[in-house]
Amino acid sequence: MVQPVLSPLVERPAHVPEALVYDLDYYADPGVLQDAHGRALQVAKEAPGVFWTPRQGGHWVLRSHNAVFEASRDTERFSNAPISFEQLQAIIESLPEGAPKPLIPAPITFDPPHHAVYRNPLQKAFSPKAMNVLKDNIRALAVELIEKVKPQGGCAFVKDISEPMPVTIFLQMFGLPVDRQREYRDLVEEHFAQTDKDPQLIQARLRKVADVMRDAILERKDNPQNDLISLLWDSEFNGQKATLHDIENYAVMLFTAGLDTVVNGMALGAVHLAKNPQLQAEMRAHPEKTSDLTEEMLRRYTFTLPPRFVAEDCEFQGVQMKKGEMALLFLPGADLDAAEYPNPEVFDANREGKPHIAFGAGPHRCLGSHLARIELNILYEEMMARLPEFRLDPDKPLTYHGGHVWGPNEVYLKWDV
Repeated sequence: MVQPVLSPLVERPAHVPEALVYDLDYYADPGVLQDAHGRALQVAKEAPGVFWTPRQGGHWVLRSHNAVFEASRDTERFSNAPISFEQLQAIIESLPEGAPKPLIPAPITFDPPHHAVYRNPLQKAFSPKAMNVLKDNIRALAVELIEKVKPQGGCAFVKDISEPMPVTIFLQMFGLPVDRQREYRDLVEEHFAQTDKDPQLIQARLRKVADVMRDAILERKDNPQNDLISLLWDSEFNGQKATLHDIENYAVMLFTAGLDTVVNGMALGAVHLAKNPQLQAEMRAHPEKTSDLTEEMLRRYTFTLPPRFVAEDCEFQGVQMKKGEMALLFLPGADLDAAEYPNPEVFDANREGKPHIAFGAGPHRCLGSHLARIELNILYEEMMARLPEFRLDPDKPLTYHGGHVWGPNEVYLKWDV
């Protein structure tokens, strides 16, 4: 993997107090690449609850739990898109007939009230009831992957388990060929590795993602199956039947999210377990505690950093912000905020108090949270039940990637056979 380059420093704007400046490059910070959540803990201890970083073009970072929670629910001041839904529609309508329409990841890019219109078709598909139906299939896959590597005395955990497990399940749900998994993952990794903000380059990457699914999307229109693409073709938005553009907008969002986020969550959990043999022993003795372990793992190693865009000049928690500025929701830091979680660096599966914010809050809270929890719980259960005590391979040190999703590049595990 190519080492990302630390972005250049930019000048502090006049409305940003010097006391609120803290240096963090969420893509290429050396501390993030060496130990992502060690750096997150350092930021949580050192940085103001809301700060401005001169990296990645200069932007706000909402670090405290309180700031993240408030901004996540305030779509009037913090939008999920740099321009409004109405402006997007005006751009599309102004295009010449036959011109390609810009791809707009849906429903995540839209704010209320439009967000609910585009999220509703997916609510039932990702409901707890619908996800519970998948449990047996998820467990069978987890068992297959673990048993395959068990006799080897070790594995490359991302390549062998945490990537194929959730990606296979998602491709089956979505209605895409599982045998193209490697091609799809390479495309998603390429997409997330890019740091440029040029709208034309972003559109080119999204079009590349949409095009790889185009044949499947068109085929489902005429031959619907029991999958998400078929469900979306059968949906209506404000009384209008779904169009190819609508399906592609959904596809680029679901494809990039479904093929990446949980992969990192699983890898982070494996690292923690590998470093803590006593915890492994406790989980083997008390499998009923797995769900508590999963929740604390999500808190301690929260891995998404979603962007928001300041929709109007405003004051937020005493800080002056300008319309159009980016405000990064620093979820890893929010879940390590000592103001919310006593001794936040301590992993405590019996922790009581406020729930974590790993899946976000407000109208944009993660649609796939129920599926992610099921997959994580089953993975940890089957690892504890089937593998002997495992550890990190000391000859293959960990490295991490930054960006909007943090996680290890690979996790090499070893165990005695």
